[in-house]
Amino acid sequence: MNKPFDKIKLHGFNNLTKSLSFSIYDICYAKTEQQRKEYIEYIDEQYSADRLTDILGEVVDIIGANILNVSRQDYDPQGASVTILISEEPIEQQQTYDVDEAPGPLPETVVAHLDKSHICVHTYPEAHPDDGICTFRADIEVSTCGIISPLKALNFLIHSLESDVVTIDYRVRGFTRDVDGVKHYIDHAINSIQNYMTEDTKEAYQMMDVNVYQENLFHTKMMLKETDLNTYLFGVTTSDLSEQEEEEIRSKLTREMQEIFYGRNLPETE
Repeated sequence: MNKPFDKIKLHGFNNLTKSLSFSIYDICYAKTEQQRKEYIEYIDEQYSADRLTDILGEVVDIIGANILNVSRQDYDPQGASVTILISEEPIEQQQTYDVDEAPGPLPETVVAHLDKSHICVHTYPEAHPDDGICTFRADIEVSTCGIISPLKALNFLIHSLESDVVTIDYRVRGFTRDVDGVKHYIDHAINSIQNYMTEDTKEAYQMMDVNVYQENLFHTKMMLKETDLNTYLFGVTTSDLSEQEEEEIRSKLTREMQEIFYGRNLPETE
């Protein structure tokens, strides 16, 4: 990892916007139509708007931010969304706020400050009717302005969801000025998102980077290296399958993960 930057003495507020975006995929196999239906129901319960609010509330604590407002919704037939507006500085009216209690609108003097930082998540459960593959995707964005950093929540979010394949984007936008009027386009050292991952995370995943350093734009793809087939089966276990069925299911799951990781459809095999 690069050495940390010397602390910059700023003129006014740190206007740099730091955005960390995830697409997290959980892959599963459900053989029958009923099992696929039950899988979707399981995902909707496991990652309901209430549960997602709890997860994002933890993120707020981890990055050292303050909750201003929560908006959440469960969708019919499936999926959920949560958006939490946050700030770097504490808001007096919210100091005793409980994340389980969705607050109402805040005064206009506070609402005017809400465009600075936010956290949001949207979920997309789906099941293929023909080959039994079920893929759950969660899109998460943590966007902050000021000294708080979304990178602090990186490992927590990866481990909070069942993450088989993960694509991550991190970008620093804008600039801030020091007391001499010099613009600074980034205030911390980074050459890869992997700089901020724990060793166990890096060991567990195959990773690939695409970084554009001059734009302060960083991209990392991750795919789980070792898998236990039982963790990918819904409604059955490997003891219920023949060797041929196991091989066919492994092939389908591997193909699904590789196509998502590489971002393209693989050629059909005989």
